[in-house]
Amino acid sequence: MNIRSSAAALFLALLCAGGGAHAQEKVLRMFLSTSETGLDPASASDNATLSLLENLFDPLLRYDYLARPAKLRPNTATAMPEVSADGLTYTFRLRPGIHFTPDPAFKGAKREMTAQDYVYSIKRLYNPALKSPWAYMFDGKIAGDEILKTAYDVDKPVAGLQALDRYTLRIRLKERDNNFLFYLAVPATGVVAREVIEAYPGQAGNHPVGTGPFMVGEWKRSDRIVLLANPYSTAVFHATPGDNAEDKAIAAALEGKRLPRVDRVEVRIAEEFQGRMLGFLNAEYDYLEQIPESMTEMVVRDGQLKPELAARGIVLSRFPVLQTYYMWMNMNDPVVGGYGKDRIALRRAISLAYNNAEDIALLKKGFAIKAESPLPPNVLGYDPLYRSPVPYDPALANALLDRHGYTRRDPDGFRRSPDGKPLTLTMHSEATVGGRLRDELWRKCLNAIGLRVAFKSDKKTEIIKASRLGTVQMFESNWIADFPDGDNFYQLLYGPNAGRANYARFDLPAYNVRYEQARQLTDGPARQKLYFEMNQLIHAYNPWVPLTHVLSGDLRHPWLKNYKRHPVEFTQWRYLDVDVAQRARSARAKP
Repeated sequence: MNIRSSAAALFLALLCAGGGAHAQEKVLRMFLSTSETGLDPASASDNATLSLLENLFDPLLRYDYLARPAKLRPNTATAMPEVSADGLTYTFRLRPGIHFTPDPAFKGAKREMTAQDYVYSIKRLYNPALKSPWAYMFDGKIAGDEILKTAYDVDKPVAGLQALDRYTLRIRLKERDNNFLFYLAVPATGVVAREVIEAYPGQAGNHPVGTGPFMVGEWKRSDRIVLLANPYSTAVFHATPGDNAEDKAIAAALEGKRLPRVDRVEVRIAEEFQGRMLGFLNAEYDYLEQIPESMTEMVVRDGQLKPELAARGIVLSRFPVLQTYYMWMNMNDPVVGGYGKDRIALRRAISLAYNNAEDIALLKKGFAIKAESPLPPNVLGYDPLYRSPVPYDPALANALLDRHGYTRRDPDGFRRSPDGKPLTLTMHSEATVGGRLRDELWRKCLNAIGLRVAFKSDKKTEIIKASRLGTVQMFESNWIADFPDGDNFYQLLYGPNAGRANYARFDLPAYNVRYEQARQLTDGPARQKLYFEMNQLIHAYNPWVPLTHVLSGDLRHPWLKNYKRHPVEFTQWRYLDVDVAQRARSARAKP
């Protein structure tokens, strides 16, 4: 599918009218590591699609680009909301004059965004036909939202979700939620126009029309996406710089300026690690976040950027990503699932067999730390002193399997189930070089304790779809924080989220109760105690094998300006600038 929107045609016409402006276009060249899915904020959950959505659609709030630790600031709102004394009611005043990008659904009119559009957009998350993976953030929390669950009708009034006038939105909760404002900064709550959704029934993801800093110019699925600067954008940069010189320089360059700073973003899909790295080194991409594990030695020597790359002005920086890698096991699966002692023993043995040190040293080339729990450093609730009670110990894993009936062996030496039937684990994996390397590590670890494993390779987007349907037995995945609080990670194992973010389908009452109690607390000793107990339950039942937290090695070319990695947002595209002359000089200087 190749899409060129009417908005893109309008913008290109404006460029042509400017007389030669195209020659001076500032173009940001980027890649996404996996294919995008449909560009509908309510439905998408993969990182590639979310990266695009946060540039096309506008939530009420965004993160301050420079503030550390991460802090929210108004986006389409004029200020942070007024909050009632009981912490239940939030009142937002919207900036007048924000418009959706053109689309035939508007019948030639310039369509202003209003408070009612946010009412409609949030209600869409409840639509059972969409099966939104983001519904958990609001479901059962907004006063009166049960009316949307009996027989969904977007026109049914919800007491706690009202447009008081054209520019005033009021949201009232049933009970306090300390993370509620974080939810209003995720791409899923980006505002959409009802006319557009209804003009393309069931196809909204193929017709992205938002108010964000960019709009779709060209779209060749799973290959190339071109974003154009939104000519209607009224976004202006404001931020809170830190004390370091880099922050201050970015603030000085951007403060008060209209966003975005580039004219277009050209995005390619680069699923293979080698293609990403070679593309960056050949200046096809302006920056590369997270050096691929298998490519580290191409650019790093003794922990430093190779001198020949430093001589080209390339910069290497390390960034502690709010990200956890983990291998989950389907608790409903007939082979590894269940809460009986033999299945718990099997999952724990798999966890004991995982060689974390080899993973970090050989696959991640030292750019990671061991995951002791679901929480990465710098997330609220993280305990730097917590240590997993399930270490790497293949001898203990073997003894555990022997004790719980996995004693009989096939002629080739692999264990059988306690009932004597052949036992084969099936692990899905990505069809990439990195995926194959991880397969070999897991094969080595599992074979060492007598377990046979077969690997089923596919694209990550397809694996995610199958995971939601419950047809995947085991998969090594990762979670990047939607917001910088421990709740965002512990909800991945909350029973009611099974089939959505909880791919493991873990549903343990003792865990669920503690999670619900923890959600009512702000960060502090009482919540920390509950998190400790939840960690212990995770390690007792082993629906997950926590793997690593990434230390991202990031590379950027010298002509890229205003770059600073954000701990939560997926991209920095709206803030980035390109020195066209410097890029041209570098191109001429290449050997």
